[in-house]
Amino acid sequence: MIGHLDHLVIITENEKKCIKFYTEILGMQLETFIEAGSTPPVLRKALKFGNQKLNIKVKGHWYIPRPHCDLVGSLDLCFIVTKPLEEVIEHLNNHDIKIEEGPSIRIGSKGAIRSIFIRDPDKNIVELSEYVE
Repeated sequence: MIGHLDHLVIITENEKKCIKFYTEILGMQLETFIEAGSTPPVLRKALKFGNQKLNIKVKGHWYIPRPHCDLVGSLDLCFIVTKPLEEVIEHLNNHDIKIEEGPSIRIGSKGAIRSIFIRDPDKNIVELSEYVE
């Protein structure tokens, strides 16, 4: 019944810091779009990577349908990286991003992954992983 994940919504307290982290540190692309069917038109932002995206919602700014809770920092995200994990670690170190845990072996959707864990500006857990061969 479910084919794949299209997007998730990330709730942030500081849109500018959120966008900077995901674009400058993690290399995602910023997309701006008008919410379909909104009257008046609502301008939205998203962070694109591969065939997926994170839509950005600023805490306290509502849209329909509304989330049950408007929580910041409650996400636990895992991204598969496109570069060797050692290069990712070096990149993070060069940007003074603290690695909270790892590298360690975990289980992803397709098998074993080697992961490190960092936090975004809203304190969400961001797991950066590569598949173990």
